Amino acid sequence: MTEETGTKATYYHYKLIKKISIPRQLIWSHITLPIIMLLFLLLAFSWTSVFLFALAFFLTLWVHFVISRSVLYIGGGTSFRKRWAFHRKLPWLGYMTDQYIGYSIFRRVHIHTLWIGICLSAVFILWSPPAFTVSLLFWHLWLIAPRLYILSRLTGERKDGMLKFTDEDASYYQQ
Repeated sequence: MTEETGTKATYYHYKLIKKISIPRQLIWSHITLPIIMLLFLLLAFSWTSVFLFALAFFLTLWVHFVISRSVLYIGGGTSFRKRWAFHRKLPWLGYMTDQYIGYSIFRRVHIHTLWIGICLSAVFILWSPPAFTVSLLFWHLWLIAPRLYILSRLTGERKDGMLKFTDEDASYYQQ
């Protein structure tokens, strides 16, 4: 059997099914939550909560990175390395995809990140100061909240679609 190169190209046509924009009010309220939480920690515990709050932020970013990379590696090999990167802009702060990604992969990564992160925060209850544990849980939920918002808006959609993220929205495509 001979192969004809260039004569029978395959084109994938994806149709936009749903565009999920994140309202500016939601982003601004999301930004104010860490300030409110820091004030709560200062009032409830002590001034050292500021350092624990900052440490918990960086530890949570690292934990999300490790969990996401592990789930991607176990689930699909090494092809994700070029498509995932660390983002510094809200609402997608943290380890996130740069390109189109399958909805089922995105869902799997973030559901695992959610429950493993909560379990790790619960483990810290035994050995760390309460302000640190509260900060870990807060940062974990705060970082994953925009992704869970997208997942909640896509409930009921077919799992074989593709997602594309921009600074203001997420788009869901199907072939």
